[in-house]
Amino acid sequence: MSPIAEVAAGRGFTDKQLGEMFGVTEQTINNWKHEFPEFFEALQAGKAVCDDAVERSLFQRAMGYSHPDTHVTGNGKIIPIVKHYPPDPTSMIFWLKNRRKERWRDKQEVEHKGFEGLFGFLRSTSAAGNLTDGG
Repeated sequence: MSPIAEVAAGRGFTDKQLGEMFGVTEQTINNWKHEFPEFFEALQAGKAVCDDAVERSLFQRAMGYSHPDTHVTGNGKIIPIVKHYPPDPTSMIFWLKNRRKERWRDKQEVEHKGFEGLFGFLRSTSAAGNLTDGG
């Protein structure tokens, strides 16, 4: 069962799909992961194959890539060509946010000074003539 599970996981099967393939529920698949370490390891190995392939593809999209292809002309002649795909900014951002979190995360650290900071700001803008008295 473990080699079959590894191949299926390597082809992108979810736990629910594995359950359907084996004729059991998703909960049974989860139970098997705990009861049979070799089953769990086989799933992990299979999923790693998929994850590695997706990671390579994401990297290629982030960096841009080329591949050989063919073009069929109007008269049916087949011409070999090379297709070029430019770097994809969305892929770049996704990659960097996950690989360089400390430099690319969205969360910004902001120092909170409380009311004293607010009152100081209001005093400085009032003194500079930036606030009107509302009249």
